[in-house]
Amino acid sequence: MSTEPTKFRMTAVRCVSMNSSVLAVHASGIHTVSKNALPSITLVDGFGVKGDAHSGATVKHLSRVRRDATQPNLRQIHLIHSELLDELREKGFAVEPGMMGENITAAGIDLLSLPTGANLKLGDRAVVELTGLRNPCTQLDGLIPGLMNAVLDHDADGGPISKIGVMAVVVADGVVRPGDKISVELPSVAHVPLVPV
Repeated sequence: MSTEPTKFRMTAVRCVSMNSSVLAVHASGIHTVSKNALPSITLVDGFGVKGDAHSGATVKHLSRVRRDATQPNLRQIHLIHSELLDELREKGFAVEPGMMGENITAAGIDLLSLPTGANLKLGDRAVVELTGLRNPCTQLDGLIPGLMNAVLDHDADGGPISKIGVMAVVVADGVVRPGDKISVELPSVAHVPLVPV
């Protein structure tokens, strides 16, 4: 299945060995902040998670659809590192996997430090390509007051840094389940840091 975002695909050649895995998978057929935990999700090349409201070749996030519904969907998949959930719990926020809208909760991987264009192989076949950072939404405060600020940090110049995970497009079909291994392939081009998409 061809997709508009293919222009963002980079040749990934350098494999990075990590002890990382899928902790949980989630989807929701309607536009909600939180997503339902599932035993597996099916990723479709150029589309996203089968049955998820944010799947499609063009944008599906409602605010973006209102601006320009023809934009390519660079946010087909949302991944969060489970270490963020641990950090939030230590601060007193009762968060669980899927609560902040991610499709995949990953463990043992520093998603935020990966470059744009990095490929993540999930399980035996599925591959996603990172397109950027997830920007936090005020709807998080509807879940738990103060949660939006808790997922933000600041750089040395005082600029905001989003810690709420990364966005990706699907570049190879496959089923993803909790416990699946994650391997990383870095692009052959120079490291381009992730920015909000």
